Amino acid sequence: MLEKVFEVEEVLKLLEQKKYNELKQYLERINGADFPSIFDEIDEEDVLIVFRLLNKERAAEIFAELDSDLQEKLINSFSDVELKNVVDKLFMDDTVDIIEEMPSNVVKRILKSVDEKDRKIINEILNYPDDSAGSIMTTEFIDLKEDMTVDQAFEKIKKIGLTKETVYNCYVLDTNRKLIGVIDIKDLLVADRAQKIKDLIDENVVTVTTLDDKEDVAKIFDKYDYVALPVVDKEERLVGIVTVDDAIDVMKEEASEDFEIMAAMQPNEEEYFRTSVFKHAKNRILWLLVLMVSSMLTGTIITNYETAFAAIPVLVAFIPMLMDTGGNCGSQTSTLIIRGLATDEIKLKDFFRALWKEIRVALVVGVILSLANGVRILIQYKDMQLAVVVGLTLIVTVVMSKCFGCILPMLAKKLKLDPAIMAAPLITTIVDTCSVLVFFNIAVAIMHISM
Repeated sequence: MLEKVFEVEEVLKLLEQKKYNELKQYLERINGADFPSIFDEIDEEDVLIVFRLLNKERAAEIFAELDSDLQEKLINSFSDVELKNVVDKLFMDDTVDIIEEMPSNVVKRILKSVDEKDRKIINEILNYPDDSAGSIMTTEFIDLKEDMTVDQAFEKIKKIGLTKETVYNCYVLDTNRKLIGVIDIKDLLVADRAQKIKDLIDENVVTVTTLDDKEDVAKIFDKYDYVALPVVDKEERLVGIVTVDDAIDVMKEEASEDFEIMAAMQPNEEEYFRTSVFKHAKNRILWLLVLMVSSMLTGTIITNYETAFAAIPVLVAFIPMLMDTGGNCGSQTSTLIIRGLATDEIKLKDFFRALWKEIRVALVVGVILSLANGVRILIQYKDMQLAVVVGLTLIVTVVMSKCFGCILPMLAKKLKLDPAIMAAPLITTIVDTCSVLVFFNIAVAIMHISM
């Protein structure tokens, strides 16, 4: 952290002194990943100066990592030549990502700076569904022929490698561009230069299609630890690859979306500060209204048991504790189940196995909480009957809430919905109503309260 602060201070000092040659040399020593944080600390005019001091390859690499607001400002400041220099050095998937974030007038400028062949590829990628593998793939990969020698393969890699997203995996295609197999660069390095590529091919290749869900693609990376994954069309022709950095972006997006849904908000792809106040409110208000209206049911139930309050006023004091305990237990279970479903650790076929496990956990937890609370009630109120009522309610509430926490996310998954919608706010609201209903029914039965 201190090093980053020093970098910003040094950049600001050299800018102020207008020592641009020294600044250019200093910028070459800074890690590319640190530039976005440096740009956050300097004026927009200075950002453009710094950017113009970078060499073309580095400028494109850093540009792809900047937030869309700064990208737009830089593009508007670029001349057509500068814009073309940056776009020409971008990988295809990064170009597509930038285009998707830009307003139409900026998109026109970007497309104008791209040659006709690349423009056609960009339009093809943009036409894939947003949640598909095709939308996140790049068409820049190294392809080889099986009748090549290792020496010929290296000649091709040297010739085109710098313009490709990755050289770690090379894909062997037939004359119809159908994928035959893959070769790891390590295997090429240790092989005899005269050896044929067909003798080194790994034909056991995991592929995805252009229309496969990008979240499923990310899970394949997680399972097999791949650097890149080939994407084929319906004719089994190789049309692109998804690289591990894009898979990580998908995982981050999915995690952010799940957090928002679990907090009872509509998912929002825009950054926090770029989203207007009214859009923030719109994304949150629907679920809040639903939860507020459903909470009114709890109030109606409590009103129906006014006689019990009048007979034993102390009952009211335990309502918040029972509701909070039930909500917390349900939230714990739903979080674990949602995570298990997301990582494929838990599958729909495991429904009864997971439910039985949660019931047993709930009984252990419920009994411990019941005994602890019973001791407190006996010490404070010296009322065994009250201790039994609250203790039984706690056990039933904990079991019930953990069952809800297990069942509802798996039900959502079965219905092809995001399990995250069955998270804490919704489960807490359901459990609140049920726990109050259980509490007063047990109290009426054991304490013989006349209704």
